[in-house]
Amino acid sequence: MQHKARLLASSALLIAAALGSSAHAQVKSATNAAAAAAAGAGNTIEELVVTAEKRSQSLQDVPVAITAFSSQTRDLVGINSIQDLTNFTPGLNYSSGNDRNSIRGVGRLTNSHPIANAVALYDDGVFSSSTVPAGKTPIYTDRVEVLRGPQGTLYGRNSIGGAINVISKRPTEDPYAEIRGVIGNYGYNRLEAAVSGPLAPDLQFRLVGSWEKQRDGYFTNIVPGMPSEGNVIDQWELEGQLQGKVSDKFDFWGKAELIGWNNGGGGPGARNGYSTAPFNFGEFAALSPSAGFACAPGGVVSNVVNTSPLGCVNPASRNPRDFASNYAQSVSLDDTYVITFQGTYHMDGADLKYIGGGSKYHYTLQTDNGGGSISSFTINPGAVDPLLALNTSTQPCPLSNAFVAPGSCAGLTVFPENIQTYQEDFLNYSHEFNLTSTGNGPFQWLAGLYYYREHIIQPVFQTEPQQPQLNPGSAVQIGAAQDFMNRTFDDRPDMQDESYAVFGQIDWKFTDTLKTTLGIRWSHDHEFGSESGRDVCFATVLCGSTPQLFGQFSFPLDLTPLGVFFSGGLPSGVVKTPGSNAGGVTFTPDGFGHRSYDGSWSATTGTAGLQWDPEPGTMMYARYNRGYKQGGFQVGAVAFGGQFPETNPEHMNDYEVGIKKDLFNRTLQIDLALFYYDYLGLQAPLTVINNTGAIAASQSIFLNVPKSYSEGAELEATWAPIDKLRILFDYSFNPTGIKTLSGIIDPADPLAVQPGAKPLVGGALVPCTSSNAAVPGGNVLCDTNTGFVERPQNMKGNVLPNATRNKVAINILYTFDTEIGSIIPSVDYLWRDKQYSGIFKRDYYASPSWDQVDARITWKSKNDKFTAIAYIKNAFNRLGYDSGAGASRQSGLFPLATIAAANGAITPGATSTPASTNGGVPGLIQSGVLTGFGPGGITQSFPLTPPRTFGIELQYKF
Repeated sequence: MQHKARLLASSALLIAAALGSSAHAQVKSATNAAAAAAAGAGNTIEELVVTAEKRSQSLQDVPVAITAFSSQTRDLVGINSIQDLTNFTPGLNYSSGNDRNSIRGVGRLTNSHPIANAVALYDDGVFSSSTVPAGKTPIYTDRVEVLRGPQGTLYGRNSIGGAINVISKRPTEDPYAEIRGVIGNYGYNRLEAAVSGPLAPDLQFRLVGSWEKQRDGYFTNIVPGMPSEGNVIDQWELEGQLQGKVSDKFDFWGKAELIGWNNGGGGPGARNGYSTAPFNFGEFAALSPSAGFACAPGGVVSNVVNTSPLGCVNPASRNPRDFASNYAQSVSLDDTYVITFQGTYHMDGADLKYIGGGSKYHYTLQTDNGGGSISSFTINPGAVDPLLALNTSTQPCPLSNAFVAPGSCAGLTVFPENIQTYQEDFLNYSHEFNLTSTGNGPFQWLAGLYYYREHIIQPVFQTEPQQPQLNPGSAVQIGAAQDFMNRTFDDRPDMQDESYAVFGQIDWKFTDTLKTTLGIRWSHDHEFGSESGRDVCFATVLCGSTPQLFGQFSFPLDLTPLGVFFSGGLPSGVVKTPGSNAGGVTFTPDGFGHRSYDGSWSATTGTAGLQWDPEPGTMMYARYNRGYKQGGFQVGAVAFGGQFPETNPEHMNDYEVGIKKDLFNRTLQIDLALFYYDYLGLQAPLTVINNTGAIAASQSIFLNVPKSYSEGAELEATWAPIDKLRILFDYSFNPTGIKTLSGIIDPADPLAVQPGAKPLVGGALVPCTSSNAAVPGGNVLCDTNTGFVERPQNMKGNVLPNATRNKVAINILYTFDTEIGSIIPSVDYLWRDKQYSGIFKRDYYASPSWDQVDARITWKSKNDKFTAIAYIKNAFNRLGYDSGAGASRQSGLFPLATIAAANGAITPGATSTPASTNGGVPGLIQSGVLTGFGPGGITQSFPLTPPRTFGIELQYKF
């Protein structure tokens, strides 16, 4: 209530300040302002027509917070990518590495498709599961509209955070052709062409195609002979449109697209950041020995083959854009097409419109899952303490679970190359019918029906191709299946989603200056499918022994039938099938566990608003929006076979007020929005206590945060102080927070001892014992890395992920008219506050604040046929971050358990340990962890924006 009171008080001040002024409208129209400058149209800010509310309206007349960009503005200001859109759109955030977006802190937190996106993207009215269409170049798009806040009526399908509308350029009635070419650094080239015109009376076409390639990446692989990565792309796209008028009553438009990617390390999912860790010296990855263990000090490994010229030094420690890996990433997109059709039947006083279409694609990402530059190494058996001497014996170790003394036998040779293959085989389609009034009277209305269907198969597997013990036909294997295909992890979700809705909205202008809007939507969502998977353990503690403790006990163990799938009871949303166990799991002779899911959710959402136009040029609005995002299932690689697969829906109450106003004869436009979100049930990735006694100590799941909030102010201003000059200024202020949530363990700080931690139980750490460790029915967990009981935390006051508290963007554009045409220089300054990757407000999850300067100069010939653009982005080559930082802690029994024993305990603020308590090795331990790591053994990974890029673009219109 306190937040709402502040919001209402602020809105009252806005209304009072607006009385007696003269101006004009809503929302930013920097789009046409820049275009007008280029055309020498004086310093009057022009208007832009949008279809944000499914009817053509002046952008200034729509009482919704919208940011819109035309193709002309994108060319002049340099808004070429999705990241550029975020810079000039308040509240919008996009992570290019995993193709996730958010608006005002509400967005996508996983790439598991059964968890829906919170920001709906519509490509010419057809829902897309990806943000990629918003980044299509200006030769394809007429404009991009970003609607901020829940769109609970007209875009009700999971648009709790907002909606992004991408509108294509349409066929022309007159012949038209255009060609564009770009050449830039990093070996970047792009070639585009479009042709449009009439085929017959009342029938037009448009063809557009592009090819884009970048040879050199933003990140350098220092391993000799290996390619660079980061935006190494080879992509093409072909689009065809047909538009026609059958009669005075019926017209249609259709589009078909073909797309292909054959990328190196570029595109969503590819390398886009770096880690600060020198190397992770922990013994174990998830299911097999870690490559980083090859660099462990103290003689526990030998025979290390490392192809990096720097050895066991992380290249990113000297240059954030250097890395070392023996495997080259690849990203491909094939069998991909998009089809869209719109048909409109014009009746007296109303239009009946059909919008339908769909898409199909097959995406594949292949990447090194942790091998890095380590080709092989030997684990020396008997090395209980990492400071013991090297083992030089060549005798084979016995295949037993008995302790092996140091030097008594040869160790286990590990080939840590671990290749992860991630795929998405996706198909969706939708149908919408809407009936819209077309009269000019004070009462307008719209009604519609919507249907959506989606099917995604999302297999992920990890392969260790060189480890002989995992080969088919290996001498000794334990488990249901004898052929592991060299895979330690194999998961195959197959899920479908079906949604339908009915919606309606009325707008009634009951006086000359007052208009009310009322909208309602009922949605029903049904999600169902199955998951098949298998985990194979090799030479890790989960297998019951480790090479360094028990010798070469090194044959694969199939964990799947031993409890990888939860079997302690039927989880919510899991279907109990004939022959399945208590957890709803069936096992087949090939070693896979299978589980089926089924869930349905319904919601009524809508909007209620009041618009006041006290005089021409001034518009104020107050609006309430109810948002909804369906529940879902956290299945696949991120939460394989967990206890809590189902998550409940999200709901939101959005209270918003705004003013859109032109001043000084429409030479200054100011758009201001204030909002407050009462956010219920945020679906967030959390680590929760596992008290079932299963193998895993804890689980990564999606839980519903009971209550959270997002609030703020957004200012968008366009100023034309003199003829030919345009200044664009954007500022957003967006505090967020969690109101209620507790009992959550931070995976990077499970003991809750780092600065900022809020443990539910304070005092000294409690050592693990047989009576308080995780046992069936217990309520505590043992952190095996330290030997202490983990401590859950109170999450109240933590922030929402990837919500930037402050964000600023400034563009200055001036047009010089000369005898040879117009010369238009443009300069951008961008600044973004730090942001967090998750719901823990901790420094190790935060990316720092950053800024950037971009510049470009455009020359247009007098006949407007030829255009040349020279550009530079990130002119000072600053490090920028497109999302929050990731954080992880060293894994395995080494070195944290050894350090804990040396120190007696790991406590906050521990001082450097002298060599006398460290086996005579000075400098190994500092503040309770290995030198070079952060407190508690925590390391960070940072997602980076591109470095300095520059180039030239040429355009010619025939």
